[in-house]
Amino acid sequence: MHHHLLFEIGTEEIPAGYIIPAIDSMKQMLIKKLQELGLDHGNVHTAATPRRLTLGVEKLSARQPDSREEALGPPKAASFDGNNQPTKAAEGFARSRGVRMEEIKIAKTPKGEYLMVVVEKKGQDTKDLLPEILGNIITHIPFPKSMRWATGKTTFARPVQWLLCNYGGEVIPCRINDITSSGTTRGHRFMAPDIFPATTFPEYLNSLRKAHVLADIEERRQAVIHEITGAAKEIGGEVLADDQLILTVTNLVEEPHAVCGSFDQKFLALPKEVLITSMREHQKYFAVISPIGALLPNFIAVNNTATRNRKLAVDGHQRVLRARLEDALFFYKEDCNHPLADRIDRLSGVVFQAGLGTMLEKSQRLAKLTGWLASRIEPTIIGPAVRAATLAKADLLTEMVGEFPTLQGIMGRNYAIHDGEGEDVALAIAEHYLPVRAGSELPTAMTGALVSLADRIDTICGCFGIGKHPTGTTDPYGLRRLALGFIHIIKDQKFAFSLSALVQEAIQLYGAKITAPEAEAAIAVIDFIKGRFINDLTAGGTPIATVEAVTEVSFDDLLDCRKKIEALIEVQEEKTFTILAGSFKRVKNIIKDHQDDIINEELLLEPAEKALYTELLKVREITLPLLAQRDYRAAMTEILKMKEPVDHFFEKVMVMADDEKLKNNRLGLLCAIARLFLQIGDFSRMSS
Repeated sequence: MHHHLLFEIGTEEIPAGYIIPAIDSMKQMLIKKLQELGLDHGNVHTAATPRRLTLGVEKLSARQPDSREEALGPPKAASFDGNNQPTKAAEGFARSRGVRMEEIKIAKTPKGEYLMVVVEKKGQDTKDLLPEILGNIITHIPFPKSMRWATGKTTFARPVQWLLCNYGGEVIPCRINDITSSGTTRGHRFMAPDIFPATTFPEYLNSLRKAHVLADIEERRQAVIHEITGAAKEIGGEVLADDQLILTVTNLVEEPHAVCGSFDQKFLALPKEVLITSMREHQKYFAVISPIGALLPNFIAVNNTATRNRKLAVDGHQRVLRARLEDALFFYKEDCNHPLADRIDRLSGVVFQAGLGTMLEKSQRLAKLTGWLASRIEPTIIGPAVRAATLAKADLLTEMVGEFPTLQGIMGRNYAIHDGEGEDVALAIAEHYLPVRAGSELPTAMTGALVSLADRIDTICGCFGIGKHPTGTTDPYGLRRLALGFIHIIKDQKFAFSLSALVQEAIQLYGAKITAPEAEAAIAVIDFIKGRFINDLTAGGTPIATVEAVTEVSFDDLLDCRKKIEALIEVQEEKTFTILAGSFKRVKNIIKDHQDDIINEELLLEPAEKALYTELLKVREITLPLLAQRDYRAAMTEILKMKEPVDHFFEKVMVMADDEKLKNNRLGLLCAIARLFLQIGDFSRMSS
């Protein structure tokens, strides 16, 4: 027998950012608990608004299944004495299982005879289990911040106003502080505040729709899109795409009602990012653009209620926004009076990180590291790259970035253009913060990419240098994100340089600030970046054996590593490669610690070893120039030609000959082959 479960926590308005993590957590907790208790169920649905967090379960079993457990105890030999009376061990086992000695059986197992008790456990009714299950969910939702209210001891994101717990038409007793569960829910706070019953999830959603509440998050999100799109069309404009703001607004209202307002044309003198951010961050308003993409002096606000007096509602929004934009315009004009270059020295008053000095020192290191990279990658842009690095952090001291921290870099670009800096310098200041997160936009120009690499490696080396590196799941300084961005920029820009040399340079620039031994810190940083590199490739579907075939031999030039891995991916399906990889594993096992690859031709006696040596010389002559050109795919094609002579060698030649000179010569031949192969990677690891 199965019934529907409907569980709703009704609250005062919960912050928008809390809602989706909370409802996802509730669903996971419920599914896990039902599984643990052996309760079968159908689909688990979720719904949420600022005033409610809801779960609906289809076809939830009315009771647990009965269970039978066989528990083994001590061996029979240790359970009875010479008079066949139970020992303390046997009596203790019976007591622990709550049975009499007469109920204990003897079980024959592969290890001998043991005492055994069979415990029959009757399943409980679901309605008797639900109060504890749902009560635990209420108290274990992980909110960023919780609060107490009235005299209650239990905390929640916001005060709870009602609980709906209905299973099969029956109210399940549940409680939080002074709130006791019922079988009813409530409509929109202002437009339909009545209380009404709900028993199943579909009925619940339908009833709430009539009460001006769109409880389904996706349905409400689509309604927000429809409303704001319609409001923009009224003035011949379009909403500026902003998926995150749409989601935020979705979780600020129970039923969306959009209105379009306007602001003074003079504010269009502000950089568009300032206007958009001011509307977005402070007021949760959408910007409006013309069909050709120009910002219009309009905004769209989404209200939680239908507007009776449209002009009054719009006037209120316009008045608040005007005050915000007046502040922004004042900040912008003030900032423009002081060039970025004049702000650099004041960075000495801004701490970069505890133990790692100031932002001025950071900027100085950044300029040197950027110059180091540019001199090796593209010397023609050293000038603008170093200039961009020098100015990159100066906008942190502007009024605008103080007001809107998310505009760091973006304001730097705007002010740099105002100051007459080159467009390449200005763009690099903005782009050196990219990528902001995994998978997001990368720097488009080489100059910004170089500054971004320098910035990231400086932070990573500094943190490792004072022992502040990620441990387990903790990464308070976001070093994993920085390393992943570092890797993705190198891939995107196809930069070739020595990672170990860059790390050494970055650590040395810190001087006495580094508390760990420099060599140890450098190794730790490279291992850390290698770990991110491997994880990134394997997450993308590259077999770990293929990645490690290259990275465990050499990890210095990331572009070079990637080319080698790509070459191995291309050949790994070929039968010849599979056999050669197996043979290479045999080569490695035989030579072990043998390092000498000197070969005396006069000691090559067997036809098979002579043929192998001839093939090695031929392949090496063709392959070495290909390796120098980093054409690893072509090099692998040549190396594969050694499959037959290697196989023939192992078939016909005894490597570990009694004659020491013959043995060492043959080991030298195999060592020379291994050294050639290892210039691409240890593909013996790819042999099953």
